[in-house]
Amino acid sequence: MSVERPLKIAILCHPTYGGSGVVASELALSLAERGHAVHLFAHRVPPRLAASPGPVEVHASQGLPYPLFSSTPHDLAITSAVLSHHRTIGFDILHAHYALPHAMSALVARSAAALENLDPIPRVVTTLHGTDVTIVGKDPSYAPLTQYLIGASDVATAVSASLADETREHFCPLSSPECALQVIPNFVDEERFHPAAEGTGPHPIACAVHVSNFRPVKRVPWLIEAFARATAGTRSELTLVGDGPDRAVSEDLASRLGISDRVRFLGMRDALPELLAPANVFLLASSEESFGLSALEAMACGIPVVSTAVGGVAEVVEDGITGHLVGVADQEAFALRLRELFDDPGRARAMGQAGRARVLAHFSRDRIVSRYEDLYRRTLATPRDVSAPGPAAPCTT
Repeated sequence: MSVERPLKIAILCHPTYGGSGVVASELALSLAERGHAVHLFAHRVPPRLAASPGPVEVHASQGLPYPLFSSTPHDLAITSAVLSHHRTIGFDILHAHYALPHAMSALVARSAAALENLDPIPRVVTTLHGTDVTIVGKDPSYAPLTQYLIGASDVATAVSASLADETREHFCPLSSPECALQVIPNFVDEERFHPAAEGTGPHPIACAVHVSNFRPVKRVPWLIEAFARATAGTRSELTLVGDGPDRAVSEDLASRLGISDRVRFLGMRDALPELLAPANVFLLASSEESFGLSALEAMACGIPVVSTAVGGVAEVVEDGITGHLVGVADQEAFALRLRELFDDPGRARAMGQAGRARVLAHFSRDRIVSRYEDLYRRTLATPRDVSAPGPAAPCTT
């Protein structure tokens, strides 16, 4: 029985607390645990990797601050770093998380390797996470380039069927090769994210928790209003984890609603499992959500989810089974579902248990990492198309 050789993999990502940065970091760590040589390129060390002893080699490429540049060109520095290390290491796979700028960096490095007749010429895998398509990619300033990057990659994946459909709608006709997007969902480390130990939770006072980057799309003020409606006359608490542009207005709103003593703003935290596990309900009120990684992490901790029914969230949360999904504009229904779970702890526990079971069955770390590993090997086994990819169709923006 033959043993497949370990791969040499470069992962390019944003060093963020958000979904793409977390998934890219967890994927890098998991692949390294399986014996692959994994190098991660970003403009600074991602928080998840900074807190891990895993054997991933991290290359923080800051770029040269030069008066000619209005901002430091991190993307160019990352491209150069990938090419430089490829010359000595010989990467099999360049895995770009986000089309811009990382697929561009990977494709430039691949082209340079081909021009230099390096062996091997790496294959480029691009994973679309959401805003690289739904916001940045659709902007007329970037749409033609985004379209090219998806088509020029050896293979492109999306984290949800919803995101894959939206990508097809905006960037390619059904007959073009870009439409052959493969859906590989996000995953969670179910050993790290797990239910609270017996006797340690939930908190005796009903508590809801929300985790995000406080961008307008996350609608934290809307969520606070819904919480206030759901918990009027109670001692229930809301814990908000994260930071971003809407934090100040959210703090002001909690004060004006008279609930600032029941709403905690914790800022950015690494100890997410410890913050999620004791909660009674997880809340997500986004106007757009390509996947909903924070909801998946809550489910892994045995916490039911109340969320708006947007994007790929319905592929994660089963309405009425692992939580509740409501219309994006229906704040009354959102508040009602939250109140129902607070008032019925038994139902909340049953939904939380169903959520944990769903994570183990469909979104566990080993299951999804194996899918990426299989994708890499299938891509390497496919003969390379040496023809330069051309434009698929005019972008619809």
